Amino acid sequence: MPIRGVLFDIDETLFDASGAQGVALAAHLRAEGLLERFANVDAAVELWQEVLDAEYERFLAGELTFVEQRRARARSFMARVGDSTPMSDEDATAWFGRFQSHRHALRVAFPDADPVLGRLKPAFRLGVVSNSELEHQRAKLEQIGLLHYFGDAMVCSQQHGEPKPAASIFHAGCAVIGLEPGEVAYVGDNYLLDGLGAKEAGLAAFWLDRARTGKAVDPGVRVIHSLDELPGALGECHRPAPASVPPGSAAQ
Repeated sequence: MPIRGVLFDIDETLFDASGAQGVALAAHLRAEGLLERFANVDAAVELWQEVLDAEYERFLAGELTFVEQRRARARSFMARVGDSTPMSDEDATAWFGRFQSHRHALRVAFPDADPVLGRLKPAFRLGVVSNSELEHQRAKLEQIGLLHYFGDAMVCSQQHGEPKPAASIFHAGCAVIGLEPGEVAYVGDNYLLDGLGAKEAGLAAFWLDRARTGKAVDPGVRVIHSLDELPGALGECHRPAPASVPPGSAAQ
């Protein structure tokens, strides 16, 4: 079955989520008078990432709403840097909002995202499947100039009810672009959630390994190291298998 559609992850696939994180966090902590509590910016980023991973996992598990996980990140981070003052919902929201103002100013797409989406758009139906909240991701894509490639063809875990790697969210993405899973490729940077998840859901799975880790992968997961490789890799999916030669026959 030919590939007729491509679904994408967003963070670390189309959007450089980590590239400016250190700069944004350092600016925020400096403005808050907190940066001197760390040996260096890397130590602050490491703690922030640790808090993010823990609270976002609770969001994906349904324990917190998207807004609540933001507040939880602010509270947890401040507690870890030694501030025992209780933070109200309003205070936690405001603290995170000040961080976001620095973060938003530095939002940028990966350099290969716009050119490749432009190449794919005439021939493929494009969509998004993301472990996040819909309006947050729409705003992000609009700011980095990529929303017009997808329009309303977006499925996010907050609204869908299950996160990747659940097969249902991949299938919902296929449905929103009007195709069957066997007609759709999925591209994402997380091997377990995106690569194996899409493969198990019956999609053509592409793992975007920008770091070139050399990780061994399941035979059903294709590896690319840049989105620039994607159009050619999709073309490989279209190639028919070589015709078999009956035993004892000479190839002509």
